[in-house]
Amino acid sequence: MSKQEFQDRLLSLGLARVAEQAAIASADFIGRGDEKAADQAAVNAMREQLNNMNIKGVVVIGEGERDEAPMLYIGEEVGSGDGPAVDIALDPLEGTTLTAKDMPNALTVIAMAPRGSLLHAPDTYMEKLAIGPGYPKDVVSLTMSTKERVEALAKAKGVPTNGITVCVLDRPRHEEMIKDLRETGCAIRLITDGDVAGVIHCAEESTNIDMYMGAGGAPEGVLAASALKCLGGQMWGKLLFRNDDERARARKTGISDFDKVYSLDELVTSDVIFAATGVTDGSIVDGLKCTPNYLETETILMRSSTGSVRRMKYRKPLGK
Repeated sequence: MSKQEFQDRLLSLGLARVAEQAAIASADFIGRGDEKAADQAAVNAMREQLNNMNIKGVVVIGEGERDEAPMLYIGEEVGSGDGPAVDIALDPLEGTTLTAKDMPNALTVIAMAPRGSLLHAPDTYMEKLAIGPGYPKDVVSLTMSTKERVEALAKAKGVPTNGITVCVLDRPRHEEMIKDLRETGCAIRLITDGDVAGVIHCAEESTNIDMYMGAGGAPEGVLAASALKCLGGQMWGKLLFRNDDERARARKTGISDFDKVYSLDELVTSDVIFAATGVTDGSIVDGLKCTPNYLETETILMRSSTGSVRRMKYRKPLGK
């Protein structure tokens, strides 16, 4: 079949179903202490649903490289093979620890864009900086100090620095940055896991979070950028390499400039659709709800081409 146009409106509901089914598959593992089993259940369900879609899909952000992941590995082809050629970025269970411990903000996450649109980020760390919509371009940057970022954003928002709230992943590597943030007087929202949700928070007014910063997984950075491209906002990412093996992985994905700072439109170069379903209750979507008669999910579905955001409830009767 000849190359087909990326039909984001038609594909979006199918993508939402992929996220929903992955979340439902992980339901039995919430609070059970088995991270691997929860993740594998989500992976299996997500793969099965993707293969039901009429796409020529390639996983560019997945569960690791082929020799490390039995399913949904980077480079795996998914879909019926009939339809538009697309890139897929996914995290079948963003927050495996959160799921295993029944803690907030576990999600199933997936994004889809035309082939060649998503940065093929290697499995390394990425320094990330993100803000919500409504600010001048490049009002903050990765070259600024922590203090300068807070001061610049406060000035642009028209508030003192103590009127800014920053979301940070609670890790030892961020101790110095957190100390610098405290000195500005800003508020800090520390999260234990799930920095895709952390970046999304910047664009959600209800969270009162103004900025996200810190180092986390590079694959999650591409997923977060996909969501932010739909919601509006700005984001920058710089790959961080700990050893030569990680640099070699980057070269395999076509990356040669190891010091490059990627803007949002370089992380995601075209229109994108994004879906996330709640596994445990969170600040973005509700978690799975199970009654004696049915299982209910909530999914957020976004399209960058229109800026549309849908929140959808799905109820599945038990026993059917």
